[in-house]
Amino acid sequence: MFSYRHAFHAGNHADVLKHLVLIATLRHLMLKPPAITLVDTHAGAGLYRLDGDFADKGGEAEHGVVRLFAAQRPASGPAPASTPLLDDYLDLVAGFNPSGSLRVYPGSPFVIQQLMRHESRDRLKLFELHPTDGKTLSANIAQLDAGRAVVVKREDGFEGLKPLLPPPADAKGSRRALVLIDPSYELKSDYAKVSACIQDAIKRFATGTYVVWYPVIPRTEAHDLPRKLRGHAQRAGRPWLHATLAVGHPPLAPDERPGLTASGMFVINPPHTLSAALAETLPLLVKVLGRGRGQGHTLESGEG
Repeated sequence: MFSYRHAFHAGNHADVLKHLVLIATLRHLMLKPPAITLVDTHAGAGLYRLDGDFADKGGEAEHGVVRLFAAQRPASGPAPASTPLLDDYLDLVAGFNPSGSLRVYPGSPFVIQQLMRHESRDRLKLFELHPTDGKTLSANIAQLDAGRAVVVKREDGFEGLKPLLPPPADAKGSRRALVLIDPSYELKSDYAKVSACIQDAIKRFATGTYVVWYPVIPRTEAHDLPRKLRGHAQRAGRPWLHATLAVGHPPLAPDERPGLTASGMFVINPPHTLSAALAETLPLLVKVLGRGRGQGHTLESGEG
């Protein structure tokens, strides 16, 4: 159960999609002043070296965030057409690389932390079970000197989420929460756990914003997950949004495997601005990151 290391995949096309959705969602939620309880159930190490051994072995960032930067932030000549959401994402990543060379990629914990508001007393809870990544995450977070605002727990995020919902109320009785659920799905049981987790979370706190990442792969469980999540949202009378990004793959040799070519994001109680932001950004991602047969995107949403 401790074999997965996100460092091999950091900055790939799936991270690009996940973090674009996360940024767009957080930006909107933070327009209102009440504090937000933020939870990442599978936090990973938090920060990743794009020039380290893990990235060299996987090379996935080269076809993700590195390619995106090269296309959208060229060293010379005019910058091509972009979108506010894509610029926001690239600016955030660039902030971790002041030298101008992409060497560090922020995982979801640091994407969230960058957008937290100290004046509103936002709180971030991070869960990571992997012993090495959990230790690295704790060390990375310690450098922030964030105190009680950011807490790392080496626990099962599915179980650790339960006592956090509903979140505590502020002085005016407002309760707000955003939960990111993005396990590795190396175990088939993760799909069922995600579905059960969302079902339970909605019962505990129906108005929370729940953001789920999942791989689009030829596996029944992966195909069924967004359908199950949509069902949970509809039965609870909550709005939802579902987006996928497929980069495709070039012709393969008989013994080659394409690796992960597509992923999806499912959001329950999404901001009303999210659909429009993705509608203008997803086609651009396909244009820049697409690499062969099967590339494309989907975007759908519905009311509860």
